[in-house]
Amino acid sequence: MLRFISFGSGSSGNCYMLTTPNDGLLIDIGVGLRGLKKDCREYGVNLSQIHHILITHDHADHIKSVGSFSHDYQVPVYATRKVHQGINRNYCITRKLAPEMTRTLETGQTEQVGDFMVTAFHVPHDSSDNVGYFIEAEGTNLCVITDAGQVTDEMKGYIQRARHLVIEANHDVEMLKSGPYPQFLKDRILSGTGHLSNRDCAQVLADNMSDFLQHIWLCHLSEENNHPELARKTVETVLRSYGVIPGVDVQLEVLKRNTPTGPFELG
Repeated sequence: MLRFISFGSGSSGNCYMLTTPNDGLLIDIGVGLRGLKKDCREYGVNLSQIHHILITHDHADHIKSVGSFSHDYQVPVYATRKVHQGINRNYCITRKLAPEMTRTLETGQTEQVGDFMVTAFHVPHDSSDNVGYFIEAEGTNLCVITDAGQVTDEMKGYIQRARHLVIEANHDVEMLKSGPYPQFLKDRILSGTGHLSNRDCAQVLADNMSDFLQHIWLCHLSEENNHPELARKTVETVLRSYGVIPGVDVQLEVLKRNTPTGPFELG
Protein backbone atom coordinates (compact mmCIF):
# COMPACT_ATOMS: atom_id res chain seq x y z
CA MET A 1 0.00 0.00 0.00
CA LEU A 2 1.25 3.45 -0.93
CA ARG A 3 0.93 6.05 1.85
CA PHE A 4 0.91 9.84 1.33
CA ILE A 5 1.34 12.65 3.88
CA SER A 6 1.68 16.40 3.30
CA PHE A 7 3.75 18.17 5.96
CA GLY A 8 3.11 21.63 4.55
CA SER A 9 1.94 23.16 1.30
CA GLY A 10 2.38 26.85 0.60
CA SER A 11 4.89 29.68 0.50
CA SER A 12 5.84 28.99 4.14
CA GLY A 13 7.19 25.58 3.20
CA ASN A 14 6.40 22.50 1.13
CA CYS A 15 7.09 18.85 1.90
CA TYR A 16 5.32 15.64 0.87
CA MET A 17 6.07 12.06 1.88
CA LEU A 18 5.38 8.84 0.01
CA THR A 19 6.06 5.46 1.60
CA THR A 20 5.70 1.81 0.73
CA PRO A 21 6.05 -0.93 3.37
CA ASN A 22 9.82 -1.03 2.67
CA ASP A 23 10.82 2.34 1.23
CA GLY A 24 10.09 6.05 1.41
CA LEU A 25 10.78 9.35 -0.30
CA LEU A 26 10.22 13.05 0.27
CA ILE A 27 9.14 15.49 -2.43
CA ASP A 28 10.68 18.85 -1.50
CA ILE A 29 11.89 19.85 1.97
CA GLY A 30 10.99 23.50 2.38
CA VAL A 31 9.77 23.07 5.96
CA GLY A 32 11.98 23.36 9.03
CA LEU A 33 13.77 20.17 9.95
CA ARG A 34 12.89 20.44 13.64
CA GLY A 35 9.18 20.76 12.82
CA LEU A 36 9.36 17.88 10.36
CA LYS A 37 10.92 15.63 12.99
CA LYS A 38 8.21 16.61 15.48
CA ASP A 39 5.41 15.93 13.00
CA CYS A 40 6.90 12.57 12.09
CA ARG A 41 7.10 11.54 15.74
CA GLU A 42 3.44 12.43 16.17
CA TYR A 43 2.56 10.39 13.07
CA GLY A 44 4.68 7.45 14.13
CA VAL A 45 6.93 7.92 11.10
CA ASN A 46 10.59 6.96 11.40
CA LEU A 47 12.65 9.23 9.17
CA SER A 48 15.18 6.44 8.71
CA GLN A 49 12.69 4.88 6.28
CA ILE A 50 13.22 7.85 3.91
CA HIS A 51 15.80 6.74 1.36
CA HIS A 52 15.30 9.30 -1.44
CA ILE A 53 14.49 13.01 -1.90
CA LEU A 54 12.93 14.50 -5.04
CA ILE A 55 13.13 18.27 -5.56
CA THR A 56 10.76 20.16 -7.88
CA HIS A 57 12.65 23.47 -8.05
CA ASP A 58 15.13 25.70 -6.23
CA HIS A 59 12.91 28.27 -4.47
CA ALA A 60 13.50 28.40 -0.72
CA ASP A 61 10.01 27.23 0.26
CA HIS A 62 10.82 23.92 -1.45
CA ILE A 63 14.48 23.36 -0.52
CA LYS A 64 15.20 25.12 2.79
CA SER A 65 16.14 21.96 4.70
CA VAL A 66 17.30 19.67 1.89
CA GLY A 67 21.02 19.99 2.63
CA SER A 68 20.62 19.38 6.35
CA PHE A 69 18.28 16.42 5.89
CA SER A 70 20.47 14.83 3.23
CA HIS A 71 23.56 15.24 5.46
CA ASP A 72 21.95 14.05 8.70
CA TYR A 73 20.30 10.96 7.19
CA GLN A 74 22.70 10.33 4.29
CA VAL A 75 19.88 10.46 1.74
CA PRO A 76 20.52 11.15 -1.96
CA VAL A 77 18.74 14.08 -3.63
CA TYR A 78 17.24 13.74 -7.12
CA ALA A 79 16.67 16.80 -9.33
CA THR A 80 17.43 18.08 -12.79
CA ARG A 81 20.88 19.50 -13.46
CA LYS A 82 19.57 23.07 -13.51
CA VAL A 83 17.72 22.58 -10.22
CA HIS A 84 20.88 21.23 -8.60
CA GLN A 85 22.76 24.29 -9.85
CA GLY A 86 20.05 26.54 -8.41
CA ILE A 87 20.22 24.77 -5.05
CA ASN A 88 23.97 25.35 -4.92
CA ARG A 89 23.49 29.07 -5.67
CA ASN A 90 20.64 29.64 -3.22
CA TYR A 91 21.89 31.63 -0.21
CA CYS A 92 19.00 30.29 1.91
CA ILE A 93 20.63 26.84 1.90
CA THR A 94 23.24 27.10 4.63
CA ARG A 95 24.30 23.45 4.31
CA LYS A 96 25.00 22.60 0.70
CA LEU A 97 24.48 19.17 -0.78
CA ALA A 98 27.47 16.85 -0.74
CA PRO A 99 28.43 15.91 -4.33
CA GLU A 100 28.10 12.21 -3.55
CA MET A 101 24.48 12.79 -2.50
CA THR A 102 23.36 14.41 -5.78
CA ARG A 103 21.49 12.43 -8.43
CA THR A 104 20.51 13.97 -11.78
CA LEU A 105 17.15 13.36 -13.43
CA GLU A 106 16.28 13.97 -17.08
CA THR A 107 12.76 15.12 -17.87
CA GLY A 108 10.66 12.62 -19.78
CA GLN A 109 12.75 9.66 -18.65
CA THR A 110 11.44 7.13 -16.14
CA GLU A 111 13.93 5.97 -13.53
CA GLN A 112 13.76 3.31 -10.84
CA VAL A 113 14.26 4.99 -7.47
CA GLY A 114 14.01 2.25 -4.86
CA ASP A 115 10.43 0.98 -4.85
CA PHE A 116 9.32 3.90 -7.02
CA MET A 117 9.24 4.48 -10.76
CA VAL A 118 9.80 8.23 -11.12
CA THR A 119 9.22 10.40 -14.19
CA ALA A 120 10.03 14.12 -14.07
CA PHE A 121 8.32 16.47 -16.51
CA HIS A 122 8.73 20.18 -17.15
CA VAL A 123 6.46 22.68 -15.36
CA PRO A 124 6.66 26.41 -16.32
CA HIS A 125 7.80 28.58 -13.40
CA ASP A 126 10.27 31.42 -12.83
CA SER A 127 12.91 29.29 -11.12
CA SER A 128 16.14 27.83 -12.49
CA ASP A 129 14.03 24.88 -13.60
CA ASN A 130 10.85 23.28 -12.32
CA VAL A 131 9.44 19.79 -12.70
CA GLY A 132 6.40 17.82 -11.73
CA TYR A 133 6.63 14.17 -10.80
CA PHE A 134 4.67 11.12 -11.93
CA ILE A 135 5.43 8.39 -9.41
CA GLU A 136 4.35 4.75 -9.74
CA ALA A 137 4.49 2.21 -6.91
CA GLU A 138 2.41 -0.52 -5.30
CA GLY A 139 0.15 -0.84 -8.35
CA THR A 140 -0.96 2.81 -8.36
CA ASN A 141 0.44 6.28 -9.07
CA LEU A 142 0.63 9.84 -7.78
CA CYS A 143 1.17 12.94 -9.93
CA VAL A 144 2.49 16.13 -8.29
CA ILE A 145 2.21 19.53 -10.02
CA THR A 146 3.12 22.65 -8.04
CA ASP A 147 4.21 26.22 -8.83
CA ALA A 148 2.82 26.11 -12.37
CA GLY A 149 2.34 29.30 -14.35
CA GLN A 150 0.36 27.37 -16.95
CA VAL A 151 -0.47 23.80 -17.93
CA THR A 152 1.24 22.46 -21.02
CA ASP A 153 0.19 19.57 -23.25
CA GLU A 154 2.94 17.46 -21.65
CA MET A 155 1.51 18.14 -18.19
CA LYS A 156 -2.00 17.32 -19.38
CA GLY A 157 -0.79 13.90 -20.49
CA TYR A 158 0.33 13.06 -16.95
CA ILE A 159 -2.88 14.43 -15.43
CA GLN A 160 -4.84 12.15 -17.75
CA ARG A 161 -2.88 9.13 -16.46
CA ALA A 162 -3.13 10.00 -12.76
CA ARG A 163 -5.01 7.96 -10.19
CA HIS A 164 -4.03 10.41 -7.45
CA LEU A 165 -3.18 14.04 -8.16
CA VAL A 166 -1.63 16.91 -6.20
CA ILE A 167 -2.16 20.11 -8.19
CA GLU A 168 -1.69 23.80 -7.48
CA ALA A 169 -4.64 26.11 -6.83
CA ASN A 170 -2.64 29.10 -5.66
CA HIS A 171 -4.92 32.11 -5.84
CA ASP A 172 -8.28 33.61 -6.61
CA VAL A 173 -7.70 36.10 -9.41
CA GLU A 174 -10.02 38.79 -8.05
CA MET A 175 -8.55 38.53 -4.54
CA LEU A 176 -5.08 38.88 -6.02
CA LYS A 177 -5.96 41.84 -8.24
CA SER A 178 -7.69 43.76 -5.44
CA GLY A 179 -5.22 42.75 -2.75
CA PRO A 180 -2.20 44.52 -1.22
CA TYR A 181 0.57 42.99 -3.35
CA PRO A 182 2.61 45.45 -5.44
CA GLN A 183 1.77 45.39 -9.13
CA PHE A 184 5.03 43.72 -10.19
CA LEU A 185 4.29 40.79 -7.86
CA LYS A 186 0.70 40.51 -9.10
CA ASP A 187 2.01 40.46 -12.66
CA ARG A 188 4.54 37.76 -11.77
CA ILE A 189 1.92 35.50 -10.17
CA LEU A 190 -0.51 35.94 -13.09
CA SER A 191 2.14 35.29 -15.74
CA GLY A 192 2.78 32.08 -17.61
CA THR A 193 5.71 31.36 -15.29
CA GLY A 194 3.87 32.28 -12.08
CA HIS A 195 1.18 30.31 -10.27
CA LEU A 196 -2.03 28.54 -11.22
CA SER A 197 -5.33 30.14 -10.15
CA ASN A 198 -8.30 28.30 -8.68
CA ARG A 199 -10.28 28.77 -11.88
CA ASP A 200 -7.47 27.62 -14.18
CA CYS A 201 -6.84 24.59 -11.98
CA ALA A 202 -10.53 23.71 -12.09
CA GLN A 203 -10.71 24.00 -15.88
CA VAL A 204 -7.60 21.88 -16.38
CA LEU A 205 -9.11 19.18 -14.18
CA ALA A 206 -12.46 19.30 -15.95
CA ASP A 207 -10.78 18.98 -19.35
CA ASN A 208 -8.22 16.30 -18.49
CA MET A 209 -9.17 14.16 -15.50
CA SER A 210 -9.81 10.51 -16.27
CA ASP A 211 -12.62 8.29 -15.07
CA PHE A 212 -10.13 6.41 -12.89
CA LEU A 213 -8.81 9.49 -11.06
CA GLN A 214 -9.58 8.74 -7.40
CA HIS A 215 -8.24 11.66 -5.37
CA ILE A 216 -7.37 15.32 -5.98
CA TRP A 217 -5.48 17.44 -3.46
CA LEU A 218 -5.26 21.19 -4.06
CA CYS A 219 -1.83 22.48 -3.04
CA HIS A 220 0.25 25.64 -2.53
CA LEU A 221 -2.67 27.95 -1.65
CA SER A 222 -1.75 31.60 -1.09
CA GLU A 223 -2.40 32.84 2.43
CA GLU A 224 -3.18 36.37 1.23
CA ASN A 225 -4.99 35.69 -2.06
CA ASN A 226 -6.97 32.52 -1.44
CA HIS A 227 -8.91 30.54 1.14
CA PRO A 228 -9.19 26.76 1.43
CA GLU A 229 -12.97 26.73 1.15
CA LEU A 230 -12.93 29.17 -1.77
CA ALA A 231 -10.43 27.03 -3.67
CA ARG A 232 -12.36 23.84 -2.99
CA LYS A 233 -15.72 25.42 -3.90
CA THR A 234 -14.38 26.94 -7.13
CA VAL A 235 -13.03 23.59 -8.30
CA GLU A 236 -16.15 21.73 -7.18
CA THR A 237 -18.47 24.14 -9.01
CA VAL A 238 -16.59 23.75 -12.29
CA LEU A 239 -16.40 19.96 -11.98
CA ARG A 240 -20.12 19.73 -11.23
CA SER A 241 -20.85 21.74 -14.38
CA TYR A 242 -19.10 18.92 -16.27
CA GLY A 243 -21.08 16.23 -14.47
CA VAL A 244 -18.32 15.27 -12.03
CA ILE A 245 -19.48 15.15 -8.39
CA PRO A 246 -16.69 15.55 -5.81
CA GLY A 247 -17.21 13.15 -2.95
CA VAL A 248 -18.92 10.69 -5.30
CA ASP A 249 -16.91 10.48 -8.52
CA VAL A 250 -13.63 11.73 -7.05
CA GLN A 251 -12.35 12.83 -3.65
CA LEU A 252 -11.39 16.52 -3.47
CA GLU A 253 -9.37 17.95 -0.57
CA VAL A 254 -7.18 20.94 0.21
CA LEU A 255 -3.71 20.48 1.68
CA LYS A 256 -3.02 22.62 4.76
CA ARG A 257 -0.39 25.31 4.50
CA ASN A 258 1.47 24.95 7.80
CA THR A 259 0.39 21.67 9.36
CA PRO A 260 0.23 18.05 8.18
CA THR A 261 -2.60 16.68 6.06
CA GLY A 262 -3.15 12.93 5.99
CA PRO A 263 -2.08 10.20 6.09
CA PHE A 264 -3.83 8.83 3.00
CA GLU A 265 -3.73 5.24 1.79
CA LEU A 266 -3.47 5.25 -2.01
CA GLY A 267 -5.09 2.28 -3.69
